Amino acid sequence: MDWRIAALRLVGVGFFIAGAIILGVVGGRWVDGKLNSEPFWTIAGLILGIIVAFYGVYNMVKPFMGNQSDKSDKGGS
Repeated sequence: MDWRIAALRLVGVGFFIAGAIILGVVGGRWVDGKLNSEPFWTIAGLILGIIVAFYGVYNMVKPFMGNQSDKSDKGGS
């Protein structure tokens, strides 16, 4: 894989983390405003955003982890 493509994928991972957490918090604040239940839904949105971010990062980085293990197995012999 070209290093430029890998770098752009890693930048995308950062944007995904930020987007998931920000959307969770903003959605939680919106629900809190409608239900007048601060800060319950804000915290719930933050936790949901973090869970979505970890899951998405795992799926995005999984191909990189597979490539590294293949190279180390072949290079050792």
